[in-house]
Amino acid sequence: MAINGDTEISARTDVGADEDGCTCAVDEHRPDLDDSHRDLRDDEFWRHVPAYAELSAAEFHDHRFQSRNCITTARKLREVLQDGASAAFYADVEAGVNRSTMSLRLSPYLLSLINWDAPETDPIRTQFLPLASRFRPDHPELHFDSLNEQADSPVAGLTHRYRDRALFLALDTCPVYCRFCTRSYSVGLDTEGVEKVHFGATLERWEQAFDYIRQHSEIEDVVVSGGDMYNLKAEQVELLGRTLLDIDHIRRFRYATKGPAVMPQKLVSDDDWVGAVAGVAEEGRRRHKQVSLHTHFNHPAEITAITQQGLNRLLDRGVIVRNQTVLQRGVNDNVAAMRGLILRLSYLNVQPYYVFVHDMVRGVEELRTTLQTAIELEKEVRGVTAGYNIPAFVLDTMGGGGKRHVHSYEHYDREQGIGVFTSPAVRPGQKFFYFDPIDELNEAQQTRWADADERRNIIESARQTVSR
Repeated sequence: MAINGDTEISARTDVGADEDGCTCAVDEHRPDLDDSHRDLRDDEFWRHVPAYAELSAAEFHDHRFQSRNCITTARKLREVLQDGASAAFYADVEAGVNRSTMSLRLSPYLLSLINWDAPETDPIRTQFLPLASRFRPDHPELHFDSLNEQADSPVAGLTHRYRDRALFLALDTCPVYCRFCTRSYSVGLDTEGVEKVHFGATLERWEQAFDYIRQHSEIEDVVVSGGDMYNLKAEQVELLGRTLLDIDHIRRFRYATKGPAVMPQKLVSDDDWVGAVAGVAEEGRRRHKQVSLHTHFNHPAEITAITQQGLNRLLDRGVIVRNQTVLQRGVNDNVAAMRGLILRLSYLNVQPYYVFVHDMVRGVEELRTTLQTAIELEKEVRGVTAGYNIPAFVLDTMGGGGKRHVHSYEHYDREQGIGVFTSPAVRPGQKFFYFDPIDELNEAQQTRWADADERRNIIESARQTVSR
C-alpha cells in the first residue's frame, strides 16, 4: 500500500532576501508548495448544469433555493443533468442508491462542483452519489453502530462515553446525506436495507438529555450534533445553547455541522440562524465559557468564494470554527489533496482539528483506507503550516474505545491488515481493533479472512501479541 502523490521531500533550501530585506527560505525542489490554496473558485460554476443554466448568482446562492432543490432520487438527477451524464452512469447511480444505507440528498451547490466530464473519479461525487459498480463487500468484522454509541447511551440520543464529555444528538436529519455517515443506523430516512433508530427534534426528548447532563457534574463539554444542527430553526439553536450555558458545570460546547461544506449559502442569507449561533457564542464569552462550531470539509474543491463569504460572517462575530475531516479512498488519501485542504482551511481561519480514519460503515467499503495510509499522510503534512493548524490523525475504535491517535497502536500487522489499540482513559484493560480493507491485502490474506476459523485465529493471535 502506498499513498498517492509525490511524497519526496528535499531538505535543501536556498536562502534569499525579499524586497524588504527579509531573509526567506525558497525551496526550489518543491514546486507543489505554492499559494493555490488561496485561489477560491468564484465563477458561475452552476451554469454548466442544464437545470441551473439561467439562474443568477443571487438566485443560486439563496439558501432556500439550495434546500428546496436538493437531489433526492436518481430520476431527479437525470432531470437536472439531462445529457450531462451517460445512461450507464444514471443506471449505476440508481442501483447504488437502492443498495445504500443512506438516503440520497445532494445540494445544487455540490452537484454543480462535480466534474461531470469525469464523475466516476470526482471526489465530491464519490462522497455523495453511490455507484453500484464501485461497491466492495463489507468487512466480515463490520457491525452496525460499530462505535457502540447506543450502548453508551443512558437516555435516547445522548452518548456518555468519556467522563467529562457527552454527545447530544439533537435531531436525525441533515441538509445533505453523506454516503459514509457513521450514524447510518439513525440518520435520514429508512432505506431498503435499514430500519433506523430515529431521534426527532422534540423538546420532551431534549429535556431528558438536559436532565441527565444536569445530574452529572463531571460533564464539562458537550457536542451538539445529530443529524445536523444546520437543520434546526434559529430559536432551537438558541434554546439548546442557552440551556447548556445555564448548566453551571458545562464549560464548553460545540455545535457540529457539515452545513458550511455542503450549503454555505445559509451562512450568507439566513441572518436569523447565523445570529442565533453568534449570539450564543457571545453569551458564552460573557460567562467565560467557550462555544464553537465544528464543521466537516473533506476536499479543497468543496471550498469556494461563497464558503469564505459565509464563514467570514461567523468570524466577524468571533465564532471559533474548527474542522473534522474523514479520510477516504479516492477523495483525500493523497498528499496533494490533504495538504491543499489543510492550507485552504487555515487560509479561511478554520482550524483543521481532526482527520478521522474512516469508520467501518455498511456499504462504503471502497472508501475506507488502511491504517498505514493515515500514518504516512500524517507524516507528510506535519510541518506544512503552523502546528495548531495541523490536524491530529485519529481513529475511533470499534466497540467504544474512543479516539486513538493512528501512531498509538499496540500492534499493527500490515500484511494481515489488523491493528490493536488500548484505551486507558476510557476502557482500561480492554483491547480494540481496526481492520484494513480486505481488498487492499494480498490474495493469500484475502483468502484467510474469508474463512471464519482463520479469521478468528488472526484476531486472537493479534490479541495475544498485545497480552505478552
